[in-house]
Amino acid sequence: MSDNCSHDCSSCSSNCSSREKKSLIKKPHEFSDIKKVIAVVSGKGGVGKSMTCALLASAAQNKGKVTAIMDADITGPSIPRMFGVTEHATGNENGILPVVTDGGIQLISMNVLLDNEAEPVVWRGSLISGTVQQFWTDVIWTGVDYMFIDMPPGTGDVPLTVFQSIPLDGIIIVTTPQDLVGMIVKKAVNMAQMMNVPILGVVENMSYIKCPDCGRKISVFGESGVDAFALENGISAVAKLPIDRELTKAADNGTLESFENNYLSDFFDKISKKLK
Repeated sequence: MSDNCSHDCSSCSSNCSSREKKSLIKKPHEFSDIKKVIAVVSGKGGVGKSMTCALLASAAQNKGKVTAIMDADITGPSIPRMFGVTEHATGNENGILPVVTDGGIQLISMNVLLDNEAEPVVWRGSLISGTVQQFWTDVIWTGVDYMFIDMPPGTGDVPLTVFQSIPLDGIIIVTTPQDLVGMIVKKAVNMAQMMNVPILGVVENMSYIKCPDCGRKISVFGESGVDAFALENGISAVAKLPIDRELTKAADNGTLESFENNYLSDFFDKISKKLK
């Protein structure tokens, strides 16, 4: 400690022994019960992060797990539309109650709080981050085995808020075959490592399209690099999502939860084993 120490660590860059490391982790609502929390992240938008999150939640729910989704993409929420959710969240004297999908998934999103889902959220970063924290602290999550957090793209305010204030059990990285996207997603990997959050698996979206005549897999965006990417980063669980018009149609129609072929069912089994 310096002789001139003011005892105000917030304005000091010195790494002295008197500096106290305070946890920024927020407690969930006192009536919440949440066992495992997994964030779905990417380095950029448009790679299918929300689709991956929705499929993982559906896979978990279909296997008898009580599942929840926190849609942390405040300015670009798409999760409610995928599940056909149009009603608004409610509350009582204790807190906010999440919407429940037809299949039983608990869900909170900015779109279930707005009067009009097309209304833009024109907020600064601090207000957006505060809202995400409230999704954790003010919403009553009941008996949840697995909560999936649909993160906004990049490594900005909201991802940092989630990493610092919510006790994550791990993250899922979403990428696509393009080399540029792989480079950008590497930033998300580095952020997870900096924050000491385990990387449970990687999903390559738009990995291929299956020929309707012969069944051959065609790599529309070039050969997959996800296996090399996973090996380089020590990630054992890998999944490849195809370009599937029926899957896209189910998401657009709000029937993703009942989509017959959940491509991430086996992938969920792999990551859930890591969390036992």
